[in-house]
Amino acid sequence: MCELLALSANTPTDLRFSFHGLRLRGGSTGDHADGWGLASYDIDGLGVRIYREDAAAAFSPIAAAVAELDLRAHCSMAHIRKATKGVVALENCHPFHRHWQGREWVFAHNGDLHTPLPLAGQHQPIGDTDSEAAFCWFLEQLEARQIAADDEAGLFDALLACSNRLASGGIFNCLLSNGNWLYAYAGTRLHWLTRRAPFGRAWLADDELSVDFAAVTNPTDVVTIVCTEPLTADEAWQPLQVGQGILLKAGAIVQGM
Repeated sequence: MCELLALSANTPTDLRFSFHGLRLRGGSTGDHADGWGLASYDIDGLGVRIYREDAAAAFSPIAAAVAELDLRAHCSMAHIRKATKGVVALENCHPFHRHWQGREWVFAHNGDLHTPLPLAGQHQPIGDTDSEAAFCWFLEQLEARQIAADDEAGLFDALLACSNRLASGGIFNCLLSNGNWLYAYAGTRLHWLTRRAPFGRAWLADDELSVDFAAVTNPTDVVTIVCTEPLTADEAWQPLQVGQGILLKAGAIVQGM
């Protein structure tokens, strides 16, 4: 399986602290050593920078360098891979990316789907993972339903229905974003945490590294982190229920709670 990580914030926020903890699980404190990736949207949410490598994140100089970049965004997403379907190759590393409806869409998956997905439209996988096929299938389903881009309730309902269908045929946990919002779904396991004032210090679970968020934030900042397993040892992470999806915007959960 794989591990997922995402950020939604009301002010441009970097993912450095969380990604440092996640990448250690990519071959050091965890066995997700078959590739990694990070997607960070521009501040306006219209463009996205994506870094991917088919190597163990814990020992990768590139991943270490990316972990130090000041990539401030309202939405970011990262992934470390343990291959179950698809060879170890760059094209099979998450997050996957497509340009659709005038926006940049990124998707990451943790799980294993047992039934091939019928794909008849323009959205076709480049690699050979069930995860990228699921992403293409999601876009086909949204296209067919003709949901307006600003219809957050309709969009959430459609994404949840699609997620439930995929989860019924295997293990399906996912993250999806178009730079404006972040969708997360727990077919088996996901956690979330919202940081807001009063901010305190947090320690990574996988390293002796801490951050005093009171020193690097403003009182109005709201940041929500979503990940497979809690990344810090001393914060009150909340599990999503099995079959639960949430839609986040500017650090707040706007659908699903």
